[in-house]
Parts: sequence; C-alpha cells; structure tokens
Amino acid sequence: MHSIEEVAIVLAMATVPDGACLVIGAGDDTGGAVARAFAKEGYQACLVRRPRHGDALEKLADDIRADGGTAHALPTDARDEDAMVELVERIEADIGPIAVAVFNIGANVNFPITETTARVYRKVWEMAAFAGFLMGREVAKRMIGRERGTILFTGATASMRGGPGYSAFAGAKFALRALAQSMARELGPKNIHVAHVVIDGAIDSKFIRENVPDVDAKRDADAILSPDAIAANYVMLHKQPRSAWTHELDLRPWKETW
Repeated sequence: MHSIEEVAIVLAMATVPDGACLVIGAGDDTGGAVARAFAKEGYQACLVRRPRHGDALEKLADDIRADGGTAHALPTDARDEDAMVELVERIEADIGPIAVAVFNIGANVNFPITETTARVYRKVWEMAAFAGFLMGREVAKRMIGRERGTILFTGATASMRGGPGYSAFAGAKFALRALAQSMARELGPKNIHVAHVVIDGAIDSKFIRENVPDVDAKRDADAILSPDAIAANYVMLHKQPRSAWTHELDLRPWKETW
C-alpha cells in the first residue's frame, strides 16, 4: 500500500510534460509571456536572446523560477548557424527533448525604400527569416526521430501585406510565412505540428507604453493585444489534436480593422 502522499507524487510526476520549450526571442513582452506560459504547463523553458541581453534573459529565468517553473537562460545569436547547432545540441543533451520551439524575433523597422540600405535589408532578413530557418531545421532534425513536436512562428501584419517603409520587414516576414507553410506540409505527415501566428495590432509592450499616450485606456478596453493572451493561444496550438490542427492563426484586438 502506498501513502496518500506517495500516490500524489506519482500522479504529479505523471502529468509533468517530458521536455523543453525553446523560445527564440524571449523578450520582455510576448516572448517572455510565451516562456512563462509553457513553464506553467511543466515544460523547461529555454530562453534565447542575443548575448547583449544576457542580464534581461537571466531576470526572466529568475522570474519563472520564482513562480515555480524551470527556466534556463541561454544567450545566443540566432543568426549564427554554428551557435544554433550548438544550442539545440546542448538543450537535447543536457536539458531535455525539445517538445515545443517558438520563433519570436521581431526585427520591425521602418525606412523609406530610398533610405533602406543593403545592410539594413540583410540584417532584418537574417533576424526575422534566416534565424527562423536555422531554428526550424535544427529542431526538426530531433522531432522527426521522435515523431512528435510543435514548431510555432510569430508573424505580423507585414506577413500578409507590405506597407510604406516596411520593405525590409515585410520581405523577411513574407519569407518566414513561406518557410512555415513549407515546413508544415513536409513535417505534418511526420506528426510535427507547424503553425504560423499573425499578430495583427499593437502589443501591450514597453515600446507601446512609452509611445502611445492613451495606452491605459486601450488596455482597459481590451483594444490592445495582451502578451499573456497571445501566449495562451500558443499553448492552445501545441495542445491541438492532429485531426484539427491550425496552421495559420491571426490574433488581433476586437477593435483592430483588417
């Protein structure tokens, strides 16, 4: 006979997900909210930003741990192929199998076309498209062998249409969306769910709070995207049965036009 306490421990262990959630672009807002949401589901949150954001990354990891989750701060430049290969190998070897991978790098810039330099265009593409390819390729190598996993890409309004001044950003986001579509068709039959999420509207973020005068009114009226609400949808996508997978999901406040 087992004590009630022993049975409770066994049941708790049985419900803890086996694996890690990799978040590329685990910033202060959406990326951080996604990492926290999956940590609350029991996944080990593997947090990635460029090395110059190492302090902020460690703070996010500390916050997740303080909330009862498990988190690892892994400063990495996601545009560096060798670094990304090493990152995924390290997670798989030392932390756990990657069950969910989220690509959340933004790279939103606005320049008139005549002022968009080759350096700007190339850098935005590297951040918002090429880095997504590196993440997707490396985690797919592991997920294919296990025949399970979820890969999520964060898109934007620019994923669907270009706007004045957004040639670099829209070009990169269009490319990321095409990558997600190709991967979904290739990996879906291997039981790997690939989804692209179009975030259409302003997000309640530090930038918005500093630059939008009536942000509090927008927040109170649910007229601005909540990072936690976005994160809840990412968790939902991961939990979907494969008989009803969503490939593309668009999220916007009720007041946003499209």
